[in-house]
Amino acid sequence: MSLLTKLSSLPDAIKQYLIVTGNYWAFTLTDGALRMLVVLYFHQLGYAPLEIAMLFLFYEFFGVVTNLVGGWLGARLGLNRTMNIGLAMQVIALAMLLVPETYLTVIWVMMAQALSGIAKDLNKMSAKSSIKLLVPGDAQGKLYQWVAILTGSKNTLKGVGFFLGGALLSAFGFQTAIMIMAIALALVWLMSIMLLKQDMGKAKNKPKFSQIFSKSQAINYLSAARMFLFGARDVWFVIALPVFLASQFDWDHWYVGGFLACWVIGYGIVQTFAPYFTGKKQGKVPNGKAAFAWALPLVSVPLVIAASLHFNWQVSAVLLSGLMVFAVLFAINSSLHSYLIVSYAGDDGVSLDVGFYYMANAMGRLIGTVLSGWLFGAYGLTVCLIVSAIFILLAALLALKLPR
Repeated sequence: MSLLTKLSSLPDAIKQYLIVTGNYWAFTLTDGALRMLVVLYFHQLGYAPLEIAMLFLFYEFFGVVTNLVGGWLGARLGLNRTMNIGLAMQVIALAMLLVPETYLTVIWVMMAQALSGIAKDLNKMSAKSSIKLLVPGDAQGKLYQWVAILTGSKNTLKGVGFFLGGALLSAFGFQTAIMIMAIALALVWLMSIMLLKQDMGKAKNKPKFSQIFSKSQAINYLSAARMFLFGARDVWFVIALPVFLASQFDWDHWYVGGFLACWVIGYGIVQTFAPYFTGKKQGKVPNGKAAFAWALPLVSVPLVIAASLHFNWQVSAVLLSGLMVFAVLFAINSSLHSYLIVSYAGDDGVSLDVGFYYMANAMGRLIGTVLSGWLFGAYGLTVCLIVSAIFILLAALLALKLPR
């Protein structure tokens, strides 16, 4: 039996899951590559860390807005449409960066990144919300597994995208790299328009715009915890770490892009298998207690790395090994949160709850990105790591308020 025959014989829910996942994968590759291209290219041009962080300001800010409004749009228009709109907008964002290099001003790049931020969060919200609709309500173990696979594979491919960005920049230069990605994603968008099911996720009762804010206490606490968790990662990972590796370790684009790629790939693999670390073999699904218990050990990792930097003791060994431990623990925490939001979300208009949650996720990235550029430029990596530990502790304390 050929591969095409096997695929055609699959249940509709599995087919739609594969299309959604394929779209998400393709988008994530270009998103990771574009971020690495922008960071390394503008660092190469001599931009300061805070200036590089500002290039992503609109990207993260419009992610906050998009998740709020996007969840409402998904409930009204259907998740297939919001996903395809996201893919199209990313193609346009990439095309904006194909102008001659003299026109690649900070404002122009910020505008392109704003469009990319809107596209990314439309795509993510659509993908995560779709899974809720494709898994029966009484199959929570299966739901956790599907969410973990989607989230983990996405982050693995984001890591591949980091490597791809560094490699394309070194091999072809900035504009040719952007053109290759734009053409590839445009082909994915055309296939998605033809294959993705109509009206998936459209609410039976048209939600009002005032319903974009969640009225669920569990979702509000989980969203706040998510904001601090991702702020804790990005406060040192987004700007401070790649610039530190390039300037202090004297790594070139290939080394920086390759190392961060391996980090995110490993992080994504751990996310995929997170259900097995958190009790799936015993038939358990995680709750608020698990989210608290897994956040606590993560607090110590940035503090140990910060101490190594402060006392100048085995900096390279502690930093690189600490990054590996951080990847494992952070991946499990992130996967737990991703499952909990899909589990807590209502069935009708699921994208409203998921959109609100990912608004908080985007707010955490926004705070982390700005702080990463500012704190690293003013005080160095050590302070970024201390702030990271404080944010993780706040995320752990908020998890205590989640249902047990």
